[in-house]
Amino acid sequence: MSTAARPGRAAFALHPRGLPRRDRTLVMGVVNVTPDSFSDGGRWFDPARAVAHGLALLGEGADILDVGGESTRPGAARPTVEEELRRVLPVVGELAAAGAAVSVDTMRAEVAARAMEAGAALVNDVSGGLADPAMLPLMARAGKPYVLMHWRGHSAGMQANAVYDDVVTDVVDELRARVDAALRAGVPADCLVVDPGLGFAKHAEHNWRLLGRLREVVALGRPVLVGAARKSFLGHLLADPETGRPRPAHLRDAATSAVSVLAAAQGAWCVRVHDVASTADAVRVAARWGLESAVSPLPAPRF
Repeated sequence: MSTAARPGRAAFALHPRGLPRRDRTLVMGVVNVTPDSFSDGGRWFDPARAVAHGLALLGEGADILDVGGESTRPGAARPTVEEELRRVLPVVGELAAAGAAVSVDTMRAEVAARAMEAGAALVNDVSGGLADPAMLPLMARAGKPYVLMHWRGHSAGMQANAVYDDVVTDVVDELRARVDAALRAGVPADCLVVDPGLGFAKHAEHNWRLLGRLREVVALGRPVLVGAARKSFLGHLLADPETGRPRPAHLRDAATSAVSVLAAAQGAWCVRVHDVASTADAVRVAARWGLESAVSPLPAPRF
């Protein structure tokens, strides 16, 4: 079978310009340069340790490294612009110089601009351009890939906004509005990525519905980034049956890999994770499984 004729290639046809291209779902490794991350408790707050961690994730199979200097866990306080810049710029610069495709996870246009000057190839904006009115014009000028996440407010009060008629329909409609706003601002169409924003102004049942109907997000016609890694809805699913205590964040990686496989099967362009090694294996298995299932004929019925 020729490469062009391989079943399932259409799932990877949507791809933002200038980023690694694979015949599978990509893996984005998280590099948190924060003192208060829910997932790693500030282990990589020191820039040198963050760079070493990023390089280790590359070695484990990460396609993109996502460097963030602001915690977006529910209730988190925002750092100043100056502090965010101090945290992310050295890490972005060193990882980009080492040849990594680097994403900067920020809601601030100033941080995004400085990070792109330092070598960032992608801006991952969890506010979808709503937190900073200068962001969309910046990305129109930059012409680099830009992630628009579904967002309903900053971390301190976002869970109060977790009210939906139908969460999937509402999220898709709100993402479509952000895509339209970005296009009107001049952001190139082939730079736009969407993210349903699991855990952001969403309760556990909202996250599960979005994952179960992820194809409706994919149907927007944009590459889709899914970030489920170690999130609390997985911890609650895996709670201790005797105490009811949620599974600790660092013990949710197997569940995260399962979500990554299922997201890949529904057409996700990229999954954002902390434990790259297991997910890198998982998406390769998903791609191979999908190829085989596409070419295997259904058995003839027996009467």
